[in-house]
Amino acid sequence: MTVQHIRLFGDPVLRRTAEPVTAFDRELRALVKRLQATLRAGAGRAGLAAPQLGEPVRVVVYAFDGKAGHIVNPRLELSERRIVADEACLSAPGKWWPLERAYAATARGRDMYGKPVTVRALGTLARVLQHETDHLDGVLFIDHLPDDDRDRFLATT
Repeated sequence: MTVQHIRLFGDPVLRRTAEPVTAFDRELRALVKRLQATLRAGAGRAGLAAPQLGEPVRVVVYAFDGKAGHIVNPRLELSERRIVADEACLSAPGKWWPLERAYAATARGRDMYGKPVTVRALGTLARVLQHETDHLDGVLFIDHLPDDDRDRFLATT
């Protein structure tokens, strides 16, 4: 499967709201496989969203701590418990920043065949699901930073 170029901060596709998937067909399965291949291509990668490959549809893949999969049209339920941890983005290589996120997340959606899927996650995997789902709404992790941190981040990009 082909590894694709990841779109970088500043690319307008990263700011668009992705469209819901309505056709669970060969094209969708090919996209999921491209996302998975691209995610596996680099050490330390934990998640990837379709818009990061220039595909404005609601699909994410993840692989962390022995759990790997994909979710089409994900919806998140988040815990009230919050935790701060360093976060990075493949669209801003080499940049890490402390960010507060929910400690636990439940993602519900479909698999590439249209079957229901539920992923319950804690800690880092919950963070990955939140980060990748944000990409589907045109939200970048820097949008969650306080203004002064965002300014410092952007000054180094």
